[in-house]
Amino acid sequence: MVVVRAPKLLPIALTLAGVCLQGIQLQQARPGEQRKPFFERFRRLEEQFRRFQEVTLLRLQEIAGNYNISYNIDAGFRHLQDKHDALESVANVTNAAMQEELHHLKTWVKKLQNKTKKIDLKVLALDESLQEREQQGQAEKQQQAVLLSNLTQEATRCKEDTQAVRASQGSLQRVLESLQDAMKTQGTKLAELEQLVKSPPSSPLAAVPLLNQDPLEKEPEAAGGQNPTLRKLRAKHRQRKKLHQENRHRVAQAQNGSLPGQKPPLQEKELELLPQPEPQALRQEQPVMDKASEEQEIPKVPHPPGTICNVGAMLVFPNASTENFATFWPSFHTSLLELSLCSWVKTRANYLGTILSYATEDNDNKLVLHGRDVAPRNSIHFVIGDPAFRELPVGKLLDGQWHHMCVIWSSIQGRYWFYVDRRLASMGSKFQKGYEIPERGSLILGQEQDAPGGGFESSEAFVGFLAGLALWDRALSPGEVSGIAIGNGLPRGPILSLANITRLNGFVQKVNCACLEHCL
Repeated sequence: MVVVRAPKLLPIALTLAGVCLQGIQLQQARPGEQRKPFFERFRRLEEQFRRFQEVTLLRLQEIAGNYNISYNIDAGFRHLQDKHDALESVANVTNAAMQEELHHLKTWVKKLQNKTKKIDLKVLALDESLQEREQQGQAEKQQQAVLLSNLTQEATRCKEDTQAVRASQGSLQRVLESLQDAMKTQGTKLAELEQLVKSPPSSPLAAVPLLNQDPLEKEPEAAGGQNPTLRKLRAKHRQRKKLHQENRHRVAQAQNGSLPGQKPPLQEKELELLPQPEPQALRQEQPVMDKASEEQEIPKVPHPPGTICNVGAMLVFPNASTENFATFWPSFHTSLLELSLCSWVKTRANYLGTILSYATEDNDNKLVLHGRDVAPRNSIHFVIGDPAFRELPVGKLLDGQWHHMCVIWSSIQGRYWFYVDRRLASMGSKFQKGYEIPERGSLILGQEQDAPGGGFESSEAFVGFLAGLALWDRALSPGEVSGIAIGNGLPRGPILSLANITRLNGFVQKVNCACLEHCL
């Protein structure tokens, strides 16, 4: 308000000063008798005017000073306003950056909470698996105790059977001795018959055998006829051969032990008609039977890896890099209630790494065979629908040789089986019963996904060779698993194999090889 009134007071003060000067001049023009009071009054007015002038000058100086101060204040105010605007813009930028940092911080906190929750659930699942393993161990101990008792009883029965077999062998030895004597007698008779055949008909020695000739036999024809004695001799040879075969069959039955419904031992009349077998044939009877019994008791030895010819292709993962992986796209066309994953594996690393990872937008661990370069390195996690998992022992796979592995799971029963080289290495129940693995996810070999198609870590990468990998949407039988491991053809209906790979990333290489020995 002071700044506005200062210019208007200056003309008013000048006007008042002019009016005072005019009054003084009028007073000086009056008669002389009034000069003395007039001068006094003029002096007083002059003094008052001087005081008024001084006061006016002071007021004007104050007004001018106030005007300068107001102008400086206005300039300072504008400067402060500019600074305020600059500070406000900086504050807005800082606030936006802070909000972005807070958003990132909230995201990381959420991820940390999710990972913490996953870890807690994994710990709970691990505790449950340990408890289940302890229960299985106790059950296995009980089964082993029962099997041991059964084995003891079986050994006792086998001992009794052995004693019975030894007794039957003694009786059989006596039967064989009598059989040999009868064969010697039969040989003597055959020699006499041959001599009678060679002797002339008029010989008196021929009269005795001719008495036994069948009266119904016809005389030999004039041309091309056959001696009836020779025909009778050949008939006896045929009868002897038939009885010899029957005797061998009975000898085999007797060597197998006394069984219910066993035929009685040979009679003396039958023994007399049997020919004498060669000693070498008698010696070979028992080893052949022993070999047959050994083949029934000893399981078949699996073929060496060089004879496995159901592979088709092999993948080579040279090193632990996050760039090395293989992709299937599309992955599963339908959801899975059962699955079987089989593959030949060879690694020189001291850990197995992640073989397979299947992720969706909802869960990055829908199906994972997850291993990593941390202790314990002799096991991997079989994950279905994170955080549910089971530990699988893979120590046998870490010797740098080819091994065959199969992982089987059934949602219908909630059971799983893990085979290594045809042998059941691990199994369990109550594992995601009723769960369904969704379709259309991201399926990758060699890396573990923290997000669909990414989020890899080098410590979780697979390093080595995968050959003949295939996946079924059903639970394979133990016979089918064994057939794959010994080199038979793949079971029917695989939904994925190495032929379905759509992309190889990094330094992963695919080698086509029909047999396992040709893959390296």
